[in-house]
Amino acid sequence: MNAIDRLVAWFDPMAGLRRRAARGVLAAYEAAQPSRQRKFRLADRSFNQVVQRDAPSLRAQIRWLEQNHDLARGALRVLVNNTIGPTGIGIEPQPRRGDGSIDNDYAKKLREAWVDWQRRPEVTARMTWSRAQRVMARTWFRDGEAFAQHVTGPVPTLDHGTLVPYSLELLEADMVPIDHNDANKGIRHGVERNAWGRPRAYWVYKTDPADGYRSAGTTDLKRVPADSMMHVAAVDRIGQIRGVSEFASVILRLDDIKDYEESERIAAKIAARLTAYIRKGSPELYNPDDQRFERDASGAPLPRDLRLEAGTIIDGLGAGEEIGTIDSKRPNPNLVTFRQGQLRAAAAGLGTTYSSLSRDYNGTYSAQRQELVEQWVHYATLTDEFTGMCVRPVWETFVEVAALSGVVPRPRDVPAQLADDALFVGQSMPWIDPMKEASAWKELVRAGFASEVEVMRKRGVNPRDVLAQIAQFRREAREAGLVFASDAANDSTGPASPQATPEPIDPPPAE
Repeated sequence: MNAIDRLVAWFDPMAGLRRRAARGVLAAYEAAQPSRQRKFRLADRSFNQVVQRDAPSLRAQIRWLEQNHDLARGALRVLVNNTIGPTGIGIEPQPRRGDGSIDNDYAKKLREAWVDWQRRPEVTARMTWSRAQRVMARTWFRDGEAFAQHVTGPVPTLDHGTLVPYSLELLEADMVPIDHNDANKGIRHGVERNAWGRPRAYWVYKTDPADGYRSAGTTDLKRVPADSMMHVAAVDRIGQIRGVSEFASVILRLDDIKDYEESERIAAKIAARLTAYIRKGSPELYNPDDQRFERDASGAPLPRDLRLEAGTIIDGLGAGEEIGTIDSKRPNPNLVTFRQGQLRAAAAGLGTTYSSLSRDYNGTYSAQRQELVEQWVHYATLTDEFTGMCVRPVWETFVEVAALSGVVPRPRDVPAQLADDALFVGQSMPWIDPMKEASAWKELVRAGFASEVEVMRKRGVNPRDVLAQIAQFRREAREAGLVFASDAANDSTGPASPQATPEPIDPPPAE
């Protein structure tokens, strides 16, 4: 209370209280006060309680939409392809010695073992590493989380099939029961944690509970230490244990779009079957003896069958009759506009672009470019999150197992904490103007702000493969007596054959 309020309260305590209450109302946040004009929705429950109750239902709904709705399936594909890419998130080993220099010989051996491991990275031997990344990312976006167990060393009945004895066991969210809780052991939502909330272990079903092969209970659970398990989860709140589907906020909108489009489609099919009708005249014009009407054995007129074909001339109408056409107002001309608005809102919730979600590329070039530039930050963020939760732990485990198994021994001058240093390269934004983009990268490399390896990785190719291909091609070209423009600047010995001195093919333009 200020001085005036205290003075008023001294003379009239009730008036002072009313002034204080009125001042409190004026000082409140308007959005925090319920009213008759707006609904007052509160998220006042523990988020982990909400996740335990609703996450399985959300997973089931989006899985159904993925199976039956083209837009939901397309949205998943857009997110996965732009986050992971066709060749997966690349890794360029950079193991460092104690003095900070890169051990190139050790890096080369790691690359060779890594190329072999990527052929069969998981226990079923059905996926390559790039495909396994896409499957994990798809599960992450759809279900909100995905799990993978590190399986290392000799394991009964398991053939790793690679030089490094290391495989991944990919698991969906259903394999870790979200309703498995034990306060005495610190288990909540199937995750065993210490007092600080750090996972110690995960409790995993031995068989898929949704398979129906056998009933899953607590006796069918196995304890997997946290060091042997990866948990890729969409976490929105501090302290959140399990992930929630990225589609949680747009499921209703996608479901409504599907229902509305299906209704309009059925209405359009029905309208296409309705052609015309005969409008009768007044009753006094009806002539039952009209000879144009076919009759049955009793002499009663039969229903008429008027066939409508191209160029049809109808000459069988009675007195006062005329042909009318049915206008059903279908297809609805407002369907496209409504659909576009709903898809823009869904794209905002999913974090993808409207153009990619709807396959509508009718905007101007400037609008398309701005959409791509702004959206790519979101894709880069998803790539960084997936790298930290999945790709980096896999690489660190691979380097450790490669050293312990003797396949790629770690040099003495390379500390264990520096052996798994690497450059992780994700998808790069597509080039809008290839000439300008290439010139920009060339200037960055010349200035020392970027490396040739980074440029090649950004283009989605393996730098070592590019070098090998270039060396092999130039060697074969020289043997054939050819010197290409790309090699002309390095040609100090001339062509391999002394009998011929061919002119360079595609000479470089004059400066």
